[in-house]
Amino acid sequence: MSDKAQIGVTGLAVMGSNLARNFARNGLTVAVHNRTAARTRALVEEFGDEGAFVPAESAEDFVAALERPRRLILMVKAGEPTDAVIREFAPLLEPGDVVIDGGNAHFADTRRRERELRELGIHFVGTGVSGGEEGALHGPSIMPGGSAEAYASLGPLLERIAAKAKDGAPCVTHIGPDGAGHFVKMVHNGIEYADMQLIAEAYHLLRSVAGYSPEQISRTFRSWNTGRLDSYLIEITAEVLSHIDDATDEPFVDVVADEAEQKGTGRWTVQIALDLGVPVPGIAEAVFARSLSGHTELRRASGELPGPAAAPLGEAEAAAFADQVEQALYASKIVSYTQGFHQIRVGSETYGWGIDLGAVAAVWRAGCIIRAAFLDRIRAAYDAEPGLVSLLSDKGFTEEIGAAQEDWRAVVAGAALRGVPTPGFSAALAYYDALRAQRLPAALTQGQRDFFGAHSYRRTDREGAFHTLWGGDRSEVRAD
Repeated sequence: MSDKAQIGVTGLAVMGSNLARNFARNGLTVAVHNRTAARTRALVEEFGDEGAFVPAESAEDFVAALERPRRLILMVKAGEPTDAVIREFAPLLEPGDVVIDGGNAHFADTRRRERELRELGIHFVGTGVSGGEEGALHGPSIMPGGSAEAYASLGPLLERIAAKAKDGAPCVTHIGPDGAGHFVKMVHNGIEYADMQLIAEAYHLLRSVAGYSPEQISRTFRSWNTGRLDSYLIEITAEVLSHIDDATDEPFVDVVADEAEQKGTGRWTVQIALDLGVPVPGIAEAVFARSLSGHTELRRASGELPGPAAAPLGEAEAAAFADQVEQALYASKIVSYTQGFHQIRVGSETYGWGIDLGAVAAVWRAGCIIRAAFLDRIRAAYDAEPGLVSLLSDKGFTEEIGAAQEDWRAVVAGAALRGVPTPGFSAALAYYDALRAQRLPAALTQGQRDFFGAHSYRRTDREGAFHTLWGGDRSEVRAD
């Protein structure tokens, strides 16, 4: 074996350390480096028996430890810290070397960095890594962008450490050029926000309407996880709900402040969706729900607002309602994934990435936070029809959501009547109904815009743009 490392990791916080250990456990020699040399030494001292590590205390030593073409992964904070590390290492590298950013970078930054390093002959691979600390160690879902040439060098190494789907396929694929990998990871996180919000709403309904205890709801989620809702997030929800706080002997969920935090990727998803003109209301409502939860002063000031009075449900009614909530949750999840995949498709078309949506679904089947059983079906839908505009157009999903819609509507209506906020369920249903509507009220909106701003409108019966002389004789003139 060469004394040179096949890959290097700089930035040895928990994610970077676990990723380095994963490479070493899978038979690769790994160069490790951190701005603070003590952390490098600590990693080798504690985990050196897991594989071959080459510790480096300086940037120069780190680069010298790598075989050519050099492959080095940056696991540092997104933004300026990433740029600073690139500025430090770029002068030490040569044409053909590969720099991999494994952080949660904004895809626009990745596009810029890829362009700048490409001018130096250096490959830059913006790579989404999902699965958290455990995934980094045991097998994440990996979404690399960059050039095909870079992936040819890097891909076999990533395939070793990636999570494996049930069919044994590694959950990694070349997503597309420049920022494609980080774009897909961003949308993954947006779907994650929506998924978590929908699950939280299901919990809230079972607690507030059905009157279930956290332990009862935990059992309900465990049951759901044996069927079509089988997923990592449903699994951990059941675990969280069954946990009892040691200090108070109360359900853990009752002693945690109801103020959800966020790191920004969900917000980016919504912002970029607005830029692209892509409707993602389910993801947007999830982001806004987290924001609202944090505005405690606003909530306290509104605590005396009147609400409806509702009688509690009987045992049989509660059980029937829980079944309806399962239908609403499943249907709303399909809508959330539909919105996310639509955004990826439009992003791919806008930036010329050529993203294979079936391959994206495939790499999300294991390792990542939104891994779910029905991703196999999403992959199959896109494999069968690569040009599929909407997941809701797939026959299987059309039939399932059609079968669920009566219960879905009952849950949304019942929540409104009982004063339980369900922005995720409601937005998903409104999106579904908007897609199936023969006519939308946007015609009136266009008339209003033309009235106050002469913005013009298009007609259904002939081509062209038109304007009505609202302040005059209200005759119509062409506006194009």
